[in-house]
Amino acid sequence: MAKTIRELTADLLAAPSACKEVKEAAQNYLDAAGKEGEAAAAKAYVAELEADIMPIDGLISFAGSDMGAKVFGADGAKNILAHAKERKAAGAKYCDCPACAACEALLDQKDKILK
Repeated sequence: MAKTIRELTADLLAAPSACKEVKEAAQNYLDAAGKEGEAAAAKAYVAELEADIMPIDGLISFAGSDMGAKVFGADGAKNILAHAKERKAAGAKYCDCPACAACEALLDQKDKILK
């Protein structure tokens, strides 16, 4: 059974890899549900989801960089790079960390969010 938008938003809020901005947009969206500002909050939420999801090529580039090694550690960056390359070869468009996975699932329901 597919998760609801509310459940996916909860997943995003709980994801350690989610940035502050997307968490704020997610919480604002939840807080506005059923209220006058819901449409504006939904539009802002979708815009933030689109801005924050990491394309697979961006992940490959970052994981293969010096900054990626600093953030993930040398071995971590190497493992993430290999994983990202495997995902790209399998046709993935985005990173599959918990935050990006939630963003992708939410963007698949973009029309429902923007209702």
